Amino acid sequence: MQATARISKLFGTEGGVLLSLYESFPEDFDADTTPLFVYDDNLPVPLWCESFEPHGASGAFVRFADLDTPERMSEFVGRELYIDTDDDADDEFRLEELIGFEVTADGHHGRITDFFDNDVNPLFGITFDGHDGEKLIPAVEEFIAGIDFDARSMKLVLPEGLLEL
Repeated sequence: MQATARISKLFGTEGGVLLSLYESFPEDFDADTTPLFVYDDNLPVPLWCESFEPHGASGAFVRFADLDTPERMSEFVGRELYIDTDDDADDEFRLEELIGFEVTADGHHGRITDFFDNDVNPLFGITFDGHDGEKLIPAVEEFIAGIDFDARSMKLVLPEGLLEL
């Protein structure tokens, strides 16, 4: 999600608002097919535009479906609006996609052979060159020093004693 606008103030008597559009607001925004999102209790809530009229270079008059009175819209004044961008999906990956990557950890080389998904303690199964068996290493951000997707490699920096081969 990318912040693209802020609800500046109420406008009119039918729940309309004036938006301040950020530079990131897409020029090709299609109000009929794309919702704007507002966060409520840390959850993105889609707001569908009933009408969207650009106003100047960085503003727009908007009425949202199902929010048709100033009283209902007043709680949203001052809040940022977001658009779900395709770029968000491109930047995300799942840790299991790292299976097969070469690994360097504390001077040892190996390969990720498995991933054990667990909300509390996700683990990489890594087989290190010259050593029997698979070592289980916590799959946490703090241990990952870098990932090169093109070279299919990852560097880990592990706490002392975690990797005893």
